[in-house]
Amino acid sequence: MPKSKWEFWIDRGGTFTDIVARSPQGKIISHKLLSEHPERYDDPIIQGIRDVLNLNTNEPISGKEIAMIKIGTTLATNTLLERKGEKVVLAITQGFGDALRIGYQNRPDLFALNIVLPPLLYDKVIEIEERVGAHGEILKRLDGQKTTQALQVAYQKGYRAIAIVLMHGYRYHHHEKQLRKIAKQIGFQQISVSHEVAPVMKLVGRGDTTVVDAYLSPVLQRYIQSLQKTLKHLPLLFMQSNGGLAEARFFRGKESIFSGPAAGVIGMVKTSQLAGFKKVIGFDMGGTSTDVSHFAGEYERSYISEFAGVRLQTPMMLIHTIAAGGGSILHFDGSRYIVGPDSAGANPGPSCYGRDGPLTITDCNVIVGKIQADFFPQVFGPQGGKAIDVAIVRKKFAQLTAEINQATGGQQTPEQVAEGYLHIAVENMANAIRRISVQRGYDVSQYLLNCFGAAAGQHACLVADRLGIKRILIHPLAGVLSAYGVGLAELRILKECPIEQPLKQAMEAVLKLKLTELEEQNQNALQAQGMQTDTMIHTRRIHLRYDGSDTMLTVEFSAIASMRKAFALEHRRQFGFASAQKSLIIEAVSVETVLATQMIVEKDCDLVHRPQKEIPVSKVVSLFSHSRTHQAPIYHRQDLQPGDCIQGCAIICENNATTIIEPGWQAHVTEKNHLLLTRYQPLPKQKITRTSVDPVLLEVFNNRFMNIAEQMGEVLRNTASSVNIKERLDFSCAIFDSQGELVANAPHIPVHLGSMSESVKSILNATTRLLPTSRGLTTGSSELARSIDPAVKPREVGDIDRDKQCFTTIRPGDVYLLNSPYDGGTHLPDLTVITPVFSENKQQLLFFLGSRGHHADIGGITPGSLPAKSKVIEEEGVLINHFKVVDQGRFLEAETLKLFTKARYPARNPKQNLEDLKAQIAANARGVHALWDLIAQFDLKVVQAYMKHVRDNATLAVRKLLTRLKDGHFCYHLDDGSAIKASITIDKAKKEACIDFTGSAPQHDGNFNAPLAISKAATLYVLRCLIYENIPLNGGCFVPIKIIVPPSSLLNPVYPAAVVAGNVETSQCIVDTLLGALGAVSASQGTCNNFTFGNAEYQYYETICGGAGAGPGFAGASAVHTHMTNTHLTDPEVLEWRFPVLLEEFSVRSNSGGKGKWCGGDGIIRRIRFLQPMTANIISSHRKIPPYGLQGGAPGKVGRNWVERANGTIEELDSCASVQMNAQDIFVIETPGGGGYGKP
Repeated sequence: MPKSKWEFWIDRGGTFTDIVARSPQGKIISHKLLSEHPERYDDPIIQGIRDVLNLNTNEPISGKEIAMIKIGTTLATNTLLERKGEKVVLAITQGFGDALRIGYQNRPDLFALNIVLPPLLYDKVIEIEERVGAHGEILKRLDGQKTTQALQVAYQKGYRAIAIVLMHGYRYHHHEKQLRKIAKQIGFQQISVSHEVAPVMKLVGRGDTTVVDAYLSPVLQRYIQSLQKTLKHLPLLFMQSNGGLAEARFFRGKESIFSGPAAGVIGMVKTSQLAGFKKVIGFDMGGTSTDVSHFAGEYERSYISEFAGVRLQTPMMLIHTIAAGGGSILHFDGSRYIVGPDSAGANPGPSCYGRDGPLTITDCNVIVGKIQADFFPQVFGPQGGKAIDVAIVRKKFAQLTAEINQATGGQQTPEQVAEGYLHIAVENMANAIRRISVQRGYDVSQYLLNCFGAAAGQHACLVADRLGIKRILIHPLAGVLSAYGVGLAELRILKECPIEQPLKQAMEAVLKLKLTELEEQNQNALQAQGMQTDTMIHTRRIHLRYDGSDTMLTVEFSAIASMRKAFALEHRRQFGFASAQKSLIIEAVSVETVLATQMIVEKDCDLVHRPQKEIPVSKVVSLFSHSRTHQAPIYHRQDLQPGDCIQGCAIICENNATTIIEPGWQAHVTEKNHLLLTRYQPLPKQKITRTSVDPVLLEVFNNRFMNIAEQMGEVLRNTASSVNIKERLDFSCAIFDSQGELVANAPHIPVHLGSMSESVKSILNATTRLLPTSRGLTTGSSELARSIDPAVKPREVGDIDRDKQCFTTIRPGDVYLLNSPYDGGTHLPDLTVITPVFSENKQQLLFFLGSRGHHADIGGITPGSLPAKSKVIEEEGVLINHFKVVDQGRFLEAETLKLFTKARYPARNPKQNLEDLKAQIAANARGVHALWDLIAQFDLKVVQAYMKHVRDNATLAVRKLLTRLKDGHFCYHLDDGSAIKASITIDKAKKEACIDFTGSAPQHDGNFNAPLAISKAATLYVLRCLIYENIPLNGGCFVPIKIIVPPSSLLNPVYPAAVVAGNVETSQCIVDTLLGALGAVSASQGTCNNFTFGNAEYQYYETICGGAGAGPGFAGASAVHTHMTNTHLTDPEVLEWRFPVLLEEFSVRSNSGGKGKWCGGDGIIRRIRFLQPMTANIISSHRKIPPYGLQGGAPGKVGRNWVERANGTIEELDSCASVQMNAQDIFVIETPGGGGYGKP
């Protein structure tokens, strides 16, 4: 490559476009300009190159001066977010025209009554008459003539982009290739074929990825062509989401979405390695968001992700993004400071940009003095030469401060208010880093924090302090490191091939052959880009998972035994356990080919050692930090020399970034001219002795408690064995105080909301809370014990009455198990694990951690423990009440196994139950450690005080809601005529409400009884839906609410009432009853449509979506889960691969929603053909009584269940039914539509 020409490395971001240029003399130059500045220029890349070359706006750019341009861009990201891509037609297997529309049936906002689903990327669907089975059998050959006619019609209507997605096409390509040939002959210009775009199992993810490719690729190519009009034939390379560069012609839509952030990861890793660090956390804070990443020797990638409502199955740099950037908007709700998630963006931007924007985090840094107008890029105003507007920021902060002081009775200054918001933003960013590090088993305190992006240096020390990190790297190009990363990146190709076979010795030869084929494909692809391949390096990887699990881990290819060992080590590190007995499945193989490029050499400089007082100071300013004002010197980065050391408090400014050296930190300029920040004074413990409520800490603790619950959920999802937990996400995790009051409940499944609190209280009521016995804890160490409480030394099991489930003492290291619906449980498959947490001296019970997960089977009269016709609780499975599953750190495996197997109707797969219980115990242990970290940061009394304060805040939010509600009454009937009656009385003076279910049906003879915990959970869910703000979900919500539920009734049954349908069906009916009483929204489908099938070998359970109810101003969403459930549906290809069934149709049931001014949402049609004899069960509602409409809106259509026998006969089924299915019989389910709202 000629060294006498310019190179440009560019990152076009959402707010700024960053440019790093290397001159013909090798000098590195950086430049920053606004990505949107229509008053001055059309395209920031072209303008930036002109700026660096000192060219006028219309002056041509000479190709003779430039060797190469490398670009990372958010063009694809913005196109996807704004839905401005190419018009696409989707060609998909017949019966699956709505499969991508329905997706996995979950709704994005758990508490939104107006469910807004992501807009579709395709405009037209063509269902192709063809079908291939899961194992390659041709069930229906592709009809070429009909297909050609359909595609020609689409072409004549102006479609030029097509996405081809056929069932099992990832493995069996014949029909997809045939369809591509037809599309090419017709003249389609963009043809994206699923087995080429994403050759992996899962129709929905692969389908979405293929559509994205067709949707974005034409936009990218048009943009590239527009650049080439000005840049002529200059070589253009683009950064891909996987971290590699691609020549412009080969830059595809599916590889473009994380183009800019991926460049940041490359820059972060390369600069850290140059500085001598191997373990790094990347912290990239820009104007609209913050990206965090992790590196410990190799690049980490995600293979399944979701962005902008689109599921993606393509290798992408593993980057966690949160809506916390410099442009995050400040809010105050009367009691809490709230930061974001909305952003001011590039236009209008923060208030200081002078475009009448809102107050943001950037404005906070202006107020406290961390951003100084004289030292910030002067790119504002019509001509792009003005400084930031400090006066307008001071004016707006004065107004906000007055509002806060009036509401809280405080006497805060604007600086104190601004620092409060900064504390919250820093905490949010630290939580994001915990998610990619601590949550995955890494000790983040041993890492370097590499900070980059325009705003990262302003917060680096504060974020590091939150995490215990003691070293921070600020590269000289930190403000434009993503652009620098584009220049440091290599050409890279990553291809994968599905395998889906057990890892056995006989597979070694097959794997070698597949990997060799992938290497040849990668080499050919590089040669097609015009590259010399003599320096390429191949890395072979195997993607493994446990049989029955969906958690895939990647190891390098080696001998079979070595790969097993590597997988076990990685699984144990991430999830805390590994199983030698479980078989491993090879999900896929992949080859990553890297073509080494010229490395950037950062030369070492001679060190000078001059006292800090001799370093030139540009200015001394007042800077407010750590609750006081400091006199902070400002240093120009260009004035610093290698060897200089600056102690905080100080500011280091450069053209593209500002770095704050906080008190206790110092900055060394290294021999490579890097800034290395180290904490030279021990971090003082936060001296927060005031336990009265503070609006800043209220938000901090609210977020931390919720983050802990979410961490627990992630551990549970990753470590569980059951498909219900791992894939359907049917679980919840929560934190409780010492009295069993709910503090935070991660909102996974609404039916679990608040109900676990009753389980904790039942344990407290059933046990005598004695202190630990004085007898010594004498036996050896236990890994499980340390995971629960590191200070506990486990002992031998003693003093246990093995004929009783209840222990009389709660001790450190104990863990309890229960599922009793009469003590806070929901239904028997939902097993709850409760872990008590004691003080360090073991004398005081402090907290409880809880996790609830739906196990695949817990016994009962039918597989899956969801019998349609159960009459008593024992027929639904093993009833567990206050069982001690861990005794002082020792897992009571034998006793627990006996519990599962010795019941009247025992569990069918008790070993899997044990594995899931271990996962729940591990999840609770994660919560224990996180709580101790919180206590170490603040103080036990402060943490306990804010457990109460967050509950009080929830109480306040509910009281506010009650002032807007009116009294109401509603009567709701189940299909069998059983009534639910609710009367709601609001006392607006006291801001209290009484919800009275008196008059509801008596205890049900069948299984529709809803335990009291379910009735409370449904009430809490309704309250949360009606509060238009993100409040914590805890026991405080119930304080102003009195709930009256008569005992021995449908909504408060007593032993031995059956309850399985009460959890999944009656809970939905309670919600619709309460919403009807309040006149809030019409009824949704009012059922979970619980479908199970199985035999001795297979057990499967799913809940099925339907129509949502319409409301004032909005139509109901179609084909989506509503209210008390939000579980995911198993992907069609996974379903057919794992079970002997054929999914013939999964489509929207058109016109099933009730008519009205705003129509209800439509239900779905699901047809499943059985290939082996099995027992199938359906538990459903609204097969006789339709979901109601309001204000003159029509009800939705009722659902329907039936069986089409192989001989052609039709068997109509009731709402609840159990039926024997034979081979080739078809079970058909039509789900109800939602009610309409308002007269049509």
